[in-house]
Amino acid sequence: MAPPARSPQAVLFACGLNSVRSPMAAGILQQMFPRAMFVRSAGVRKGELDPFAVSVMEEIGQDISRHKPTTFEELEDWEGLNFDLIVTLSPEAHHKALELTRTNAADVEYWPTPDPVDLGDSREQRLEAYRAVLDGLMKRIRQRFGSGPSGAL
Repeated sequence: MAPPARSPQAVLFACGLNSVRSPMAAGILQQMFPRAMFVRSAGVRKGELDPFAVSVMEEIGQDISRHKPTTFEELEDWEGLNFDLIVTLSPEAHHKALELTRTNAADVEYWPTPDPVDLGDSREQRLEAYRAVLDGLMKRIRQRFGSGPSGAL
C-alpha cells in the first residue's frame, strides 16, 4: 500500500490558459483551507478569464471575477515557483510543470480535467459542462486534501 500523500503548504494548479480549470481549482482549495495553504494558479499561455467559470463559481459562493490569468513564467518572475505541489489539469501544463520541476523539489500530480470551453450549444448546456468540471475538481480536491478545517463546500 502506498503511503498517504503529504499535506503541502503551497499548491499551484496549472492548465493551458489559466482562464477556466486552474482558477476554479485554486478558488475551491482556497475556500476550503483559507489560512492553511498558499494557493495559486497559472497557465502555459495567458488567456482571458472565462465568464462561464466566474458564473459557476458564484453558484458556490466563490468570487473569481478579479482573477488575472498568469503564465508559469510570470508567476516565477513575480513570486518564484516555491510550491510543494503542482497539480496539472491539462497535458500541456503537465509537460511544462515536469520541465520546470527538474531543478526543484515540487511534487507534480496530473489530474486530467476536460476543458468545457467548446461544449454545448445553448447557454444552459455550456453552464452544465462547466458545472461538471467544477464538480469533478471538488471531488478530486476533497479526495486529495480532505474537507478542510471549516468543512467548506
